[in-house]
Amino acid sequence: MRTLAIGDIHGGFRALKELMDKLQIRKDDQFIFLGDYVDGWSESAQVVQYLIALSENYNCTFIKGNHDVWCEHWLRLGEANAVWLEHGGQGTMKSYEAFDKANKKQHLEFFESMKLYHIDNQNRLFLHAGFTSMHGVENESHKENFYFDRTLWEMALTMDKRIQKNSELYPDRLKHYNEIYIGHTPTINYKITEPMHAINVWNVDTGAAFTGPLSAIDIDTKAIFQTDKVMEFYPDENGRNKN
Repeated sequence: MRTLAIGDIHGGFRALKELMDKLQIRKDDQFIFLGDYVDGWSESAQVVQYLIALSENYNCTFIKGNHDVWCEHWLRLGEANAVWLEHGGQGTMKSYEAFDKANKKQHLEFFESMKLYHIDNQNRLFLHAGFTSMHGVENESHKENFYFDRTLWEMALTMDKRIQKNSELYPDRLKHYNEIYIGHTPTINYKITEPMHAINVWNVDTGAAFTGPLSAIDIDTKAIFQTDKVMEFYPDENGRNKN
């Protein structure tokens, strides 16, 4: 059985289908999606519809990202957050024009059922962005950090790799879990187009919303699977200009 962590999709439905083809998915595969399914390219609603169908036949865990929080709010109340509209929400709303009320209700239920984090039986943590509590995710007082925090990743990047986990210098936040898998901060910010590894943190957001590919990683073998640049699937679009 493979466990595959998949980075931020951001409405790139065509790229998602290519990634699944490249994965040559098997019936016993487990998928852990790290959030931000919507906002960016023009097929956000189609991505959600595909993932709902996928979950009916495969073992899927869906983590909630900040863009998913905004879209869920709109689906529930019909109110479009101004920040969301500036960060891809307009295109997501447009993608729903072909979807009826029943479809939207199903999608809302899908967003509502998403997890803020997941810990597997090997003590590996999966979440969209990060957390700040030195006592672990169960003690995080500000749940928004699960889908907005960048300090976890920034801390991991700046750590001296010679520091061992049993050292007093090793951050308490990182000691709780064998590995941590996140999205949210595109690796292309660092001019890298593959998932990045820092200490025990893996960042699988390779900038699909901008100029990067969509990526997945086999968390046991660390094999990486990637699509072409997502922008190449949507040559007449600009994607999401802001993070």
